[in-house]
Amino acid sequence: MIKPTDSSTTAERHPSLCETPSDTLKSPLPGGVGRLMSLDALRGFDMFWIMGAGTLVHALKKVSDKGVIKAFSKQLSHVQWEGFHFYDLIFPMFVFISGVSMVFSIDKTLARQGKAKTIKKIVTRGILLVLLGIYFYGGLNGKWSNIRYLGVLQYIGLACFCGGVLYIVTRRAKVVAAVCLAILLGHWALMEFVPFPDVRLDKKSLAKTATQVGSQDPAKILASATGKVRGRYEEGYTLSNYVDYRFLPGRKINGAYENQPLLGVMGAIAAGLLGMLAGLWLQRTDVSDKRKAAGLLAAGVTCVAIGFLWGMRVPVVKKLWSPSFVVVAGGYSAVLLSLFYWVIDIKKKQRWCQPFIWIGMNALTLYLAHNFVSFSGLAARFAGGDLKLFIDAHVAKGAGSVLLVVIELTLVFLLARFLYKRRIFIKI
Repeated sequence: MIKPTDSSTTAERHPSLCETPSDTLKSPLPGGVGRLMSLDALRGFDMFWIMGAGTLVHALKKVSDKGVIKAFSKQLSHVQWEGFHFYDLIFPMFVFISGVSMVFSIDKTLARQGKAKTIKKIVTRGILLVLLGIYFYGGLNGKWSNIRYLGVLQYIGLACFCGGVLYIVTRRAKVVAAVCLAILLGHWALMEFVPFPDVRLDKKSLAKTATQVGSQDPAKILASATGKVRGRYEEGYTLSNYVDYRFLPGRKINGAYENQPLLGVMGAIAAGLLGMLAGLWLQRTDVSDKRKAAGLLAAGVTCVAIGFLWGMRVPVVKKLWSPSFVVVAGGYSAVLLSLFYWVIDIKKKQRWCQPFIWIGMNALTLYLAHNFVSFSGLAARFAGGDLKLFIDAHVAKGAGSVLLVVIELTLVFLLARFLYKRRIFIKI
């Protein structure tokens, strides 16, 4: 933890999950330093749903499983495979926001410390996030085969490393856009045209095949394939699933393949580059703020439309980070950024978003704290046990659960506010 002692240092201690976010001349941070407040708020809004807001909606569904609550509860659950819910946006939007942030922070670091030191920082951050991700999922506590090598933090670290190095080398929007397009098309071409053994890897089918072969050895199971297929997009029956099963060591969350697959790293990098393009657009001095907001909105809507149209050929699947999914998620992220930018930085409607800013400026701290500290357990000490049962019985069915989640969220906000007010931020 770092506790800044002056306003100039504060401007450098603005964390996202991978990058020191932007300082612009838009909105005041305590101490008078200007910054893009809408980006802080959007990051906090994104984290808000991870920290318990989604759980609150599911708890409200226990009280009333009708209308808006029912529909919203569905949106706050991941799609099993093909399709898109709001909850599927949470993680890719973090990667997108990190891309936006890097444009501003890298430019500052380059101006102050030069290219060599900036690249060193980017590489160090990437490695630290990958290692932190491995530790987050259990670390080395067990056999080598139990280590989870890919996950949320690892994806963010890899995306920031690759995107950051590319930006340092080029710093041109056209080059970033061309590389992003090449990655998306390359990912699609691999999924569409590269053949893989005709073996289904979903848990039920894999168990059946293993029984028939008489072995759990992946090499023997794949050798049992009668042929090869390509261009398949069913769960457990894609090139991405095969690559994980064949080449990704350690523990995989779905048994044979990952929700953050090896090939999906391409999608994560592209998502970060889409964020960089948004950051480069916001950074322009020859474009008015209103036109910036309108441009982001138009680009976002266009990406959503293109992504879903592309999804008619390459399904929109979060568990694959398919190119169509990345474009859809990037489009929605741009739309939300444009709305936050318009309301917060242009119209100066800022009081409502302060709690999101508290969270957004300590996203990494709160993300780790929420997973290492049981906020739900702390909430239960205030209103759990018989008190919860009493509320359920005498107020409304499920009301006790709602109260527990409200207390949990309150504790998160109090921690975020405590850190913010004391200017305690974490920087990787």
